[in-house]
Amino acid sequence: MLVAADAVLAAAPFPAAVTMEAIAEAAAVGKGTLFRAFGSRDGLLDALWTRQLDRLRDALAAEDSPLGASGSPRRRVAAFLDALLWCKLDNRHLLRAREAAAGLLASPNYLWMHATLAGLLRDAAPKASQMTIDYAAHALLAPLHIDLIDVLLAAGMNPQDISRAQTRHAKAMIADLRD
Repeated sequence: MLVAADAVLAAAPFPAAVTMEAIAEAAAVGKGTLFRAFGSRDGLLDALWTRQLDRLRDALAAEDSPLGASGSPRRRVAAFLDALLWCKLDNRHLLRAREAAAGLLASPNYLWMHATLAGLLRDAAPKASQMTIDYAAHALLAPLHIDLIDVLLAAGMNPQDISRAQTRHAKAMIADLRD
């Protein structure tokens, strides 16, 4: 079902308009089967996004990864944001559907991204208040919304430009958190 959903979303000119009916037809199952398995369209999209984010989770657990615990906190923040950017670029079709839906900031994947980034920021700026860290994590994730990434690409930036800009933004944010 997830493979069929991913294929339908990838082929759709407007992924946000893809219906559960279209996904059920592609998966050769009834619409009720999808709802029983995932609860809702957002649940299905979240399950697809979870599969893609598993690579980031693995990289965070790997010691030899730039995201791994052996890296400096500042580098880990930049590496996490960079890995998230590339993951989003690789899954634009999925994110155009999921990030258009209501409740995105309460979704399990956003909460995981926020908690992970907040933890990395806490390591980089241990004296900052938790409220400040939480806000900073939201502020660093906001520019990674797929609509903004698409606008930046359409304006002539390439993914490397976006990566460099977000790294500068993260470093400035960490420096400010340390003050």
